[in-house]
Amino acid sequence: MAAAAAGAAGLAGAVAVPPYLTAPPTSAPPPAPPRGRFDGKVVLITGATSGIGEATARAFAAEGAKVGFCGRRAELGRRVERDLRDAGGTARYQQADVRDPDQLRRFVDDTAAAFGRLDVAFNNAGITRTAPLHEMTLEDWTDVQHTNARGVFLSIKYEVPHMLEHGGVIICTASESRRPGGAAYTSSKQAIKGIVETAAMDYGPKGIRINAICPGTTDTALVRPASLPDAVWEAFKRAWGPLNASGTHRMASKEEIARSVVSLASAEFSYMAGSAVLVGGGPLGGGPMAMPPGFPSR
Repeated sequence: MAAAAAGAAGLAGAVAVPPYLTAPPTSAPPPAPPRGRFDGKVVLITGATSGIGEATARAFAAEGAKVGFCGRRAELGRRVERDLRDAGGTARYQQADVRDPDQLRRFVDDTAAAFGRLDVAFNNAGITRTAPLHEMTLEDWTDVQHTNARGVFLSIKYEVPHMLEHGGVIICTASESRRPGGAAYTSSKQAIKGIVETAAMDYGPKGIRINAICPGTTDTALVRPASLPDAVWEAFKRAWGPLNASGTHRMASKEEIARSVVSLASAEFSYMAGSAVLVGGGPLGGGPMAMPPGFPSR
């Protein structure tokens, strides 16, 4: 998606905008009022200083959870922590990098110690690097694998001991994305699905449900080029939606994905284990993303 920046910038200066770019997109229904589904529960989230992770931290806090979360960017983490507390929630930020086993173990153990237990974990931290496979550097490949796949492995490894006595729920962010240039990202996310499927069999009989969520393209900083003006980004999304999200004709909001995570973690899905749930606005397949006219495509 970031590859669209050049084309989008050109569109910003266009004199005439095609009518289909200005048509109103479909919109998400308003969220249901919080129901206190996680009152007294302790929720841990990795990668929650922005994007889907941040939105999920806010959603769990609104449902009454005590939220411990980590991320590499301390300034953003402190801001999110402040916002959650100002809104009446209970939140604790700890700077940690899921690529570092010692930092990650300390974050999990400290969160459980601070709140007295661990009920839900959302292993969400992830990155992407895009290049044709033969041009992908070993450093970039390793960084993606260590952040995404190994980070989930280590997270579950350190979370499970805190849940064995009383049970719990673990949800991991996987993906159904299969795009040109995406060998590192796609392989790491497919690995997460494999980890979830097998770990669910290891720990489901012990009262720990483990599942994955596969978000579709979501309006976050990971997707949106930083230099794009708001008006151009909104025009791009309106044009992008009908081409790529066949069931909704729009890009997901991070709040929608967050609500899906909260629901999957609730007792409403008590019989789901070892599943990868697609929340993609329609069926997803491999192949290049369809870019609107005037935008570059891969």
